[in-house]
Amino acid sequence: MNNKRRETKGRQKEMVDLVQTIGVPVLGIVAAAAVTFYVVSFAEIRDKSFRDLEESDSENGGFKTSLSSRGRRARKKADKEARK
Repeated sequence: MNNKRRETKGRQKEMVDLVQTIGVPVLGIVAAAAVTFYVVSFAEIRDKSFRDLEESDSENGGFKTSLSSRGRRARKKADKEARK
């Protein structure tokens, strides 16, 4: 009876060692991939927003910070009409 317990504990220890040996590096790789994905995604979003800002500046003849809401609505409506 005592030998069976030792064998079972030995197998459990081997399984824990196996999980640690394989699982930890795999989790590290998955974590690194996730971080890389988010960094690249946010960099692309940032670059796109800067491109959009530059395009809007060149279309409108410069960036105007003091447009009223009425002016913004009028410009948006004019842009929609121009696209049609």
